Amino acid sequence: MTRVWLTEWEWACCGDAFATGDEIDFGIETRTPHAALADMLGPELFATVEAMESHHEEEFTDRVRGRVVAVHEVTQDVIERWSLRRPGHGAPPESIKAADGDERAVVGREFGNGAFLARSPSQYMIEIEPVANTARLTPAQGVRHRIDDDDEPLPRVEESAVPPPEHGRRSLKGWLVDVQEHA
Repeated sequence: MTRVWLTEWEWACCGDAFATGDEIDFGIETRTPHAALADMLGPELFATVEAMESHHEEEFTDRVRGRVVAVHEVTQDVIERWSLRRPGHGAPPESIKAADGDERAVVGREFGNGAFLARSPSQYMIEIEPVANTARLTPAQGVRHRIDDDDEPLPRVEESAVPPPEHGRRSLKGWLVDVQEHA
């Protein structure tokens, strides 16, 4: 059995959903998990991770192929702090939306062929700080394509001069997937 780490942002972007019992083929970035993962999981849980999956940077020749035996969601407590934007961080504090013609402050994505989706930034910056030693495993039926279903939603804040107070919440960080590899 091989335990593989899947990062939430990669699967939110373009990972295919799968369930316990499915056959999988993971590209493996490394068999030596990163220290940042140890910081999040803690030493005991980190010691169980045998590989880190990736499918964004390149085509990996190292693979884990087999049947999914178990899936565990990994969540962690985070502290969320909202603050007004400061000069040099996207917008002046008094700004609610970018001035007409000010393309520096537009947040967006270019899709090619002249298509561009954009919006003006909020007057707030959001800092999300992980809380050490709070990783928790929860058995799951599988891994979904979208991650925002289980994260506690960010509070909706109307544009005002006072940011909401600091608060804690749980956030999905990824999955540990146990795979019975083919011989």
